[in-house]
Amino acid sequence: MKMHPLCQGNHTDLLASQSRREFIQIGAIAGLGLTLPDLMRAHAVEMPKVESFAPVAESIIHIYLPGGMAQHESWDPKPFASPDYRGPFSPIKGVTGEYVGEKFANIAKILDKITIIRSMTHGEAAHERGTHNMFTGYRPSPAIKFPSFGSVISHEQGSRNNLPPYVVVPNVIAPEQQSGYMSSAYGPFALGSDPADKGFNVRDLLSPKDIDQKRFDRRRTLLGAVDEHFRTIEKSDALNAMDSFYQAAYGLISSQKAREAFNLNAEADKLRDEYGRNTAGQRFLLARRLVEAGVRMVSVTYGGWDHHSNIKGAFEGQAPNFDVAFARLIKDLEDRGMLSKTLVMVSSEFGRTPKINNTNGRDHWPRVFSVALAGGGVKKGHIYGSSDALGGEPDTNPVSPMDLARTMYRLIGINGDKRIVADGGRPIDIVNGGSILTDILA
Repeated sequence: MKMHPLCQGNHTDLLASQSRREFIQIGAIAGLGLTLPDLMRAHAVEMPKVESFAPVAESIIHIYLPGGMAQHESWDPKPFASPDYRGPFSPIKGVTGEYVGEKFANIAKILDKITIIRSMTHGEAAHERGTHNMFTGYRPSPAIKFPSFGSVISHEQGSRNNLPPYVVVPNVIAPEQQSGYMSSAYGPFALGSDPADKGFNVRDLLSPKDIDQKRFDRRRTLLGAVDEHFRTIEKSDALNAMDSFYQAAYGLISSQKAREAFNLNAEADKLRDEYGRNTAGQRFLLARRLVEAGVRMVSVTYGGWDHHSNIKGAFEGQAPNFDVAFARLIKDLEDRGMLSKTLVMVSSEFGRTPKINNTNGRDHWPRVFSVALAGGGVKKGHIYGSSDALGGEPDTNPVSPMDLARTMYRLIGINGDKRIVADGGRPIDIVNGGSILTDILA
């Protein structure tokens, strides 16, 4: 049986089975996933009106730690538990008096700027199913593929400043990051290379003179014919979304400002050093550049946290770089006046078992785990919910993926009660169930 990418052991980076979505591959309607029947169905379905929300956040940086980060070693340590539950590290107190894992020394200094949810819970212990929950806000279904957060945001809000609305850094690591039942036009733009690599370059961010002119002309001619055909029917939301997609695609090819957003060399060497010249540091720094330029959602993956054995060595190898980069990102956003309008979310597919196993690791544990949030309308220095004394079950205020999704959408100005029309004319809730976590809102 083929293994899901997130099941392939302890890795410093999960890039082995990534598939890069060709955002600029707009030479065929099928590549866009937009057909005339699709558009007509979208136009024909009458959708009930829902209350609109004013956005608090303008952009989201979603940092995803694939594999299942252990809550005990990170956001929810148990300093007074016995060593077989507490784990190999000694938790440290942050500026708020709350504990975090020993390897979060820099994060401890910014706890007064973030909210930690310590009572996330769902019932999916398999990587791909947990990943689906945490990228879509839906439990996986055999009948339908649900869209990722970024694809929903792309659908609802479109592009800004000639940039794709949804960017994945550095690559798509799982199908749950993609557009599901929606057109592939709402899928992510993936970089195709790692910002930490020497000579980092984003493919498709070339000026027209650098593109094979015949190939470019063929695409332009076909798109012109498609546009002419579409003009024969009344404009709909779907048509406007497609127009927005075209504009973003051509903008990526032709706009120097858009291409500059991906240029890490424009950052001062000192700041790049402070983030860390490593995969965590350079990915997080690029994410800041992208939201600053106008990208609505940046989904960043870092590391491999499936630590069934030797959790001490595994954390020592990855957590320090994450700690430095995350703390610097929050400070950087604050220094630039961007934190209040940028929601930063750190999540993983589930947590780890409360008790250390016989190979000195922790196994999959979806019953309780943690998520960290900062900026974009959430409280500062706040802990929401709690796990029990051993970190094995929610003790207060359990939070579901639906609750988290609904809250995140609320902050960026999307009502989770709204419905999107799937292929076949079926309207589907953006979020089915859950409640906005009003207690964490600033």
